This record gives sequence, C-alpha cells and structure tokens, in this order.
Amino acid sequence: MLRVQKYGGTSVGSLDRIENVANRVAKAREEGHDLVIVVSAMSGETNKLIEYANHFSANPAKKEMDMLLSSGERITAALLAIALQSKGFDAVAMTGRQAGIVTDDTHTYARIESIDPTAMQNAISEGKIIIVAGFQGVNKAGSVTTLGRGGSDLSAVALAGALKAEQCEIYSDVDGIYTTDPRIEPHAKKLDTISYDEMLELSSLGAKVLQNRSVELAKKLKVKLYAKSSFSDNKGTLITEESKNMEEVLVSGVVLDKNQARVTLRGVVDRPGIAAEIFTKLANNNINVDMIIQNVGTDGLTNLGFTVPQSELDNAKRVVESFGAEIGGIDFDEHVCKVSVVGVGMKSHSGVASTAFTVLAENNINIQMISTSEIKVSMIIDEKYGELAVRTLHEAYGLDK
Repeated sequence: MLRVQKYGGTSVGSLDRIENVANRVAKAREEGHDLVIVVSAMSGETNKLIEYANHFSANPAKKEMDMLLSSGERITAALLAIALQSKGFDAVAMTGRQAGIVTDDTHTYARIESIDPTAMQNAISEGKIIIVAGFQGVNKAGSVTTLGRGGSDLSAVALAGALKAEQCEIYSDVDGIYTTDPRIEPHAKKLDTISYDEMLELSSLGAKVLQNRSVELAKKLKVKLYAKSSFSDNKGTLITEESKNMEEVLVSGVVLDKNQARVTLRGVVDRPGIAAEIFTKLANNNINVDMIIQNVGTDGLTNLGFTVPQSELDNAKRVVESFGAEIGGIDFDEHVCKVSVVGVGMKSHSGVASTAFTVLAENNINIQMISTSEIKVSMIIDEKYGELAVRTLHEAYGLDK
C-alpha cells in the first residue's frame, strides 16, 4: 500500500535527525509499504535565507525569493535520499517540478492547480522510495513558485490525493492533536480521531499542528490524515470524515490565539455602504479581518469593532485613518486574545455557548466580542486572562477526563 509521509523542519533539523527520519522510512519500507516522502527545510533554514535576501533588499522580488526559499527543501530531500541510499535503499530526490506540481502565478503564496503523477508512478513501479522537496512547484511558464508558510503539508496532501495513497502521515515534534495546548493545561488529552471540520476550525483559530489549507484540501480529496511525532512511535491522531461517534462528543478542543488586536471605530457616519467601503479597503490591503461587531446606529452615527492579527495592525491603522472625518475616533488594543471552543457535537447539543459564558463570568473574565458557528464559539477577552480561560473551559467541558 502507498503511503505519503511528510516530515517538518524540526524532524529534519540536523543531520542526526535526518538520520532518524531515514531509519523510520527504512522501517516503513521493510514493512512492505510504497513510500513518497515530503520534506520541509531544516528548522531555521528558511528564516536564514530570508535574512540573506534582506541583507541586500528590504523588499526583494517575489520571483527571486521563490527561487531562493525553495532551495531549503531541495537540500533536505537530497540529504535524506543520500542517507537512505547509504542504507541500501533505492531512493530518489525530486523537486516540486519533477514531481509534476503545477501552480498558479502567485509567487510566495501559490495555489496548486494540477499534479501530473506520471514520473512518481514510474519511480514507484521501479521500487524506488521518492523524496519530494515540499513547499514548491512551478507555474505554467516554468518559474519556481512556493506555497506559503506550512506549504509542505499542502504538498503532502496534494500528492497523496493525486497518487490515491492509502493515507498521509504528517510528522512533527508533537504526537497528535490535543484537547488544548499541554503547555497551558497539563491535563490536556490526545485525541484518537477528529473530523476535518473540527481540525479546520482548530487550525484557523491558532492550533499550530497542521496548516489549515492542507486540512481543507484533505477534506476535499478525502485523504486520511494522521498527525504523528517523528520522535516516538505513539499512535497519533487521525483526521477524517465526521462520524456518528464524533457527534456524541460535545467539545473536542479549546484553543488560545494571542496573535490578536482589536480595532474600535467610534462615531462612524451611519450611511449605506460605509462598512463595505471600510472592509473592502482592508481586504485590498491584504488585511485579514476576523471578528466584527457593529452597534445599532443612533443620531446618524454607529460604532464598529473588528479584530486583526497583531502583525497587520499597523496596516489596519493606516487604512482606517484614511477615512478621515467619516470616523469620529479610533481605538486600538493589542492586549487581547481569542479563546475558542470547538466540537461537532455542538450541532446537536444546546447550552455549549451558555456554559462558556457562565464559566468566564464566574472567573470575572469579561467577554468583549463573540463569534459563533455550528461547531465553534470564539470570544475576545483581555490577554492576561487567556490561559486561565483555557484551563477553566477545558475543565468545564470535561476534556481533562
């Protein structure tokens, strides 16, 4: 059976760790599996290459950056292939181009458009272990493109779909998906299974184990995903289609995202289209708006609040200040965080949100903004209460049992 395995930067962060990965791949091969291995750059390598580029230019051309940054994964792929060859295994390293990955023209954040798996299928039929440099492909003009941060996960899922692999295993330094961050709550439990939708919410809300674009693609292609550790033989967590058993579990996880900033616009002229203009201009400046709240207008004015990632706050300030007299006053708050409760069981159980609100109130934690979906409740609160909120919510939903 064919398996795709992806090893992240920490898993291949040194020559010893590449050796460890080679041993794991060798073991899987000896168990009779056909293997396509996708690798990231060694940890720290991408940042080092960015620093090299910034030595010459604060704003280097994106096309050249793709050429530069894609080299990190190619180095890892070649080294792992050499390590496997030294152990007597027939391994071949491939770039994204050689693996048949074709993307659109968006340099540094390309989207995969198609994969021609012929070269990989031929190599597999010859008994080779394929090592693919993740995070990259080529556009139709033949220029190297990269898929954005976490793009190696995306490469692995896309290849698993194109090759109709039995499963796709994502290896990192954590051994699965937990009910919350174990560094915040020591009683966090590892989940055996989780649905694509729950994992998508967890990823988009701040959980770092899997990149959300890769989970979205796995759902679309129906690829079975396993989150595992390259440093242990623990079972890991299966990310798969929703089942009846999953719906019996009320809440699957609690997530804390500290990368939040709140923008409050006071005395906004309450005319048709003003909100559309503000948020269109934010979108045109590639500012990712998350939660939005608007008060009922009085005396021709209204108040409007929204959140953005802290890294995009300066750009957001510039955009909203450009509206001048149409906005009476603007407040910015970087000392907030987002706490979210996620679970497919919410769809068939009432009272999940009220439990969250009650628990936070009992701990004197004020909720500033609320956003909900079928399987999520997110709340903006003061940053200093973030970890306390996670621990109390984790206990309130029985996730520590």
